[in-house]
Amino acid sequence: MAGPARADTLDEILERGGFTWGADEEGGGPFIFPDPADPARRTGFEVDLAAALAAELTRSLGRPIEARFCQAQWDKLPDLLKTGRIDLVLNGYEWSPERAQVMASTVPYYVYELQLLARAGDGRFAAGWDALLGPERLKVGVLGGSAAERHVAERYPAAELKSYDGNTNAMGDVVKGRLDATVQDLPIAAFYGKEFPALRVAGEPAAPGRYVIFVRKEDGRLREALDRAILALRDRGALREIYGRYGIWTRVQEDPVLTSLPAATVTAEALTVAGFLAKHGRTFLEAAGMTVLLSLVSMPLAILLGILVALGRLYGPRPLSLALAAYVEALRGTPLMLQLFVIFYVFPAAGIRLDAFAASVLGLAVNYSAYEAEIYRAGLQAVHAGQMEAALALGMSRGLALRRIVIPQAVRIVIPAVTNDFIALFKDTSVCSVITVVELTKRYNIAAMTHPAEVLPLAAVTGLLYLAMSYPLSVFSRRMERRLHG
Repeated sequence: MAGPARADTLDEILERGGFTWGADEEGGGPFIFPDPADPARRTGFEVDLAAALAAELTRSLGRPIEARFCQAQWDKLPDLLKTGRIDLVLNGYEWSPERAQVMASTVPYYVYELQLLARAGDGRFAAGWDALLGPERLKVGVLGGSAAERHVAERYPAAELKSYDGNTNAMGDVVKGRLDATVQDLPIAAFYGKEFPALRVAGEPAAPGRYVIFVRKEDGRLREALDRAILALRDRGALREIYGRYGIWTRVQEDPVLTSLPAATVTAEALTVAGFLAKHGRTFLEAAGMTVLLSLVSMPLAILLGILVALGRLYGPRPLSLALAAYVEALRGTPLMLQLFVIFYVFPAAGIRLDAFAASVLGLAVNYSAYEAEIYRAGLQAVHAGQMEAALALGMSRGLALRRIVIPQAVRIVIPAVTNDFIALFKDTSVCSVITVVELTKRYNIAAMTHPAEVLPLAAVTGLLYLAMSYPLSVFSRRMERRLHG
């Protein structure tokens, strides 16, 4: 005899009196952002939409339903949905055949288009989108893992893509001249256009797509209830009212073709090792190469700075020692991500303009120099004071005694600790993705967003590459420890 039908999430929502929707407040307007009049309150067209959906479900189901917001990183929302921590993803997620393989989607609640933005007066973009066809390799900023990124990569391979974690950062970099253009969803371009008066639209909006709500595959009844609610809000004009409130209503919202899901579906292809490597192997190896390059360039600089800081603290005049102590505490007390943001986005205001790679190297080197300084200070203090006294008694200057007697012994002592820091730096290069460097972790995030059905093998390959890069250093560290102990 068949068992009872499994109750889907809709029954749980009715029981607890509300649904939890996941979104990333960091993405900003017009989706979800702090209310300028009251920063403790959230506003945005998706905030209003969630509330309208809750009211419509309350009316249609006859039970009080409340919309409850859950903050999460944008590209991790599907993972959060899979774990059951949220009931639905509602945050400008575009429908795609790949996402439809792993999640169930509602009917579209908004039809977006892509808009190319460039600096006012830039004659290269008089032809609009055709400017991206070449021959000049233009730098174009996009949101990582978005439809804009896929569109530019597929239609304009001559363009040099720069992936960002946020939208306004890319728009700001076009104004500063770091980028030639950016491609944004039209709601974002319309909402933030007034804050970037130096930008102009280049060409007509293109490549319309659909924002949908995603739920788990097994939550068919919840999906059907949300479909009915969206259609009811559309028929009553409530969606137009919400979108008009934020200046994002467009004529394509009434297109019957675009306001329904495509009829064709894509079946999942059998994933073979050869096919997987052919699809992702080159890009992942390039990203791993960037991780190695960042580490190999940054760590020697961090060690050199760390030694100089340690020497200054131990042997320099008191004012210098106090200043260097403050340097160490400031760097250890603030996040690496914040330091990278300051170098990449704040320094240009002072006339210091670095590209993403140089800013990453500087940020990693300066951040790790504080930790190396403490390691080397401990190593220098571990060398018996009699060594320095004996060197001075033999007629050496203090500087010569440090170079020939004290520092070589200190380096020998701290090699295991420095090697461990080198391994940690390998993994911390992932933070550099916030300033558009595509290293290994960023490549994984982009690939996982584009191919959600392949998340597990992508994660496995990423982990294996990190292990392959860091394991030789671990072996070296253990051997050095044994050798020094002996």
